[in-house]
Amino acid sequence: MKEQSFMSDTQKQSLSLGGVVVATALPYREDASAPAGLAVDYDKYADHCRWLVENGCRGVGPNGSLGEYSSLTDDERRRVARTAVEAVGDSGVVVVGVHGVGSHQAKHWAEVAAEDGADGLLCLPPTMYRANRGEVLAHFEAVASVGLPVMVYNNPIDTKVDLTPDLVAEIARIDNIVAIKEFSGDVRRVLEIREQAPGLEVVSGADDVVLESLLMGATGWFAGFPNVFPAESARLYDLAVAGKLEEARALYEPLVAAFRWDSRTEFVQAIKLGMEQVGRYGGPCRPPRGPLTPRMRERVQADMARAIASLEKRAV
Repeated sequence: MKEQSFMSDTQKQSLSLGGVVVATALPYREDASAPAGLAVDYDKYADHCRWLVENGCRGVGPNGSLGEYSSLTDDERRRVARTAVEAVGDSGVVVVGVHGVGSHQAKHWAEVAAEDGADGLLCLPPTMYRANRGEVLAHFEAVASVGLPVMVYNNPIDTKVDLTPDLVAEIARIDNIVAIKEFSGDVRRVLEIREQAPGLEVVSGADDVVLESLLMGATGWFAGFPNVFPAESARLYDLAVAGKLEEARALYEPLVAAFRWDSRTEFVQAIKLGMEQVGRYGGPCRPPRGPLTPRMRERVQADMARAIASLEKRAV
């Protein structure tokens, strides 16, 4: 486990949560005694976290929606985060998802993450409740009071709460709020947020608009499909932030059909299937997520096949 560090407020706020941080998929193994007959495979998960960082990603994000945090027991959720911290060590950053129905739950998970050596936190507004402006601000104030750098997560599709640029500007005034993961799909938000909250890092949250977001000034990618293509995703990020548009487009365009699955309801199943197609372990999901329909499975495999063929051609 990482040695716990004690940073000043200035040091905490200066820690960048940019770069390619992978929202990690979570492997399960069959176990009749576990919830839904599936036990978390912590050894496989640790291996996956190390593989992502070894292939050029800046870090990992356990306990996000891609990590099926809402299907985990409390003990599992904490152990998943600890496993990521121990696996990555000093080789990368670990940004732990602390999403909760209310601020007291989210703050609890933030405190636990701090105890276990996390570098930063990813936090949605209150889940399962359409919070108003004041409630959203109070929620993030509670989480940020723990002292770790916080990446706010805007996902209006799932939460029904849209963190609009003017609201983000208010949230950004809270100590220890350092970044926003923008998942609205509206790339206009990148410049709007930079204008209204110039000290806040804007991180692309949707894989299928990542290049557009990076070219508009996003400084990070909190990503799904790098679970499948970590080295190529890190390369895409480097090309984009270096302004090498022609090379970045050539790499990106054949991948976009696969990346679009990151914004669909079945994104977890699709990414796990993609992992299988490149020879990694993806495996099943816990309920409420079920298996892909045969038609969806065919579509994911076709989109992935195009991406894989393009990358193989580039490697020749």
